[in-house]
Amino acid sequence: MSRDVFFFDLDGTLIDSAVGITRCVAYALEKMQQPVPPMVELRKWIGPSLRTSFTPLLGDAQRVEQAVELYRERFEVIGWQEHDIYAGIGEVVQGLHAAGHRLAVVTAKNEPHARLIIEHLPFGGCFEDVIGATADGSRSSKPQLIAEALQRLSLQPTQCWMIGDRRMDIEGARHHAMRNVGVLWGFGGREELQAAGAGVLASTPEELAALLRA
Repeated sequence: MSRDVFFFDLDGTLIDSAVGITRCVAYALEKMQQPVPPMVELRKWIGPSLRTSFTPLLGDAQRVEQAVELYRERFEVIGWQEHDIYAGIGEVVQGLHAAGHRLAVVTAKNEPHARLIIEHLPFGGCFEDVIGATADGSRSSKPQLIAEALQRLSLQPTQCWMIGDRRMDIEGARHHAMRNVGVLWGFGGREELQAAGAGVLASTPEELAALLRA
């Protein structure tokens, strides 16, 4: 019997990575002697690719690349550890895996960084693959990332669901006519997810599990 396949976003869906991401952004901007936006603005950086967020602030492509490298400099030492796992999400992942579903992580985070984080999660072994952005940014948008996941895992969009907390997750899923769930414990919120056309919303991991079982 064919079972649904679930693609999970990382930041804001599996882990609360606000501390690590915002501190690394601040580190990069401080090193470049740029003003650091307030936290309410920095939280909006969680989800899009780094280049997407740095470009309006820095403009020049060379300076954007410098900022990305500085971000990675701190992230690879300590930033990747600066996160909390959302309560209950591990049980959801483990339950789906135990029920025989294929699972993958699809994230705009740099793929080696995402793999490092997933390897250290207590439920990381449940994921068949981790699909992330390329170092040069040539693969970074959610439609591109989902396309890569479908190709790697030899899947059709009709077999899969995308689960995420930001509009990019929903827009990426809809680009591929894929079923999707917007989760409300991350960084996007109800209004953003509804505006993006989320198929259904889950307020808690327990609610997500019930939706996916149904």
